Amino acid sequence: MTELPKCPKCQSEYTYEDGNMLICPECGHEWTLSSDSAASDDQKIVKDANGNVLTDGDTVTVIKDLKVKGSSSVLKIGTKVRNIRLVDGDHDIDCKIDGFGAMKLKSEFVKKA
Repeated sequence: MTELPKCPKCQSEYTYEDGNMLICPECGHEWTLSSDSAASDDQKIVKDANGNVLTDGDTVTVIKDLKVKGSSSVLKIGTKVRNIRLVDGDHDIDCKIDGFGAMKLKSEFVKKA
C-alpha cells in the first residue's frame, strides 16, 4: 500500500483518496497531489446549495426568494446572476444583479447554473 501524505492543514495522518482528491476526515480539508497544491491551500472552497464548487466568473441561480435589506423589493427565485466573485466573509459571493445593482449573497442560497 502506498503511503499517503499528512493533511497540510491539521497534520492528521488519517487521510484517504477519493478519485484524484485527498481528503482529511478530521478537518474536512480536500486537496490534490499536484505541485500547485501549496498555492491552493490558502484559498477557501465555496460550495453552492447542492455541493458544487463555485469559482470566480460562474453563473448562479437564486433558489429562494430573498428580501433585499434596506429596500422593499425581493430578489425572486430563479434569478440568474452572472460573473460572480468569491470573497471572504459571511456573504461569500459579490455580484451585480440587473435591476438591483451591486450586492453580496450567501452561497447557501444559490445553485450553479
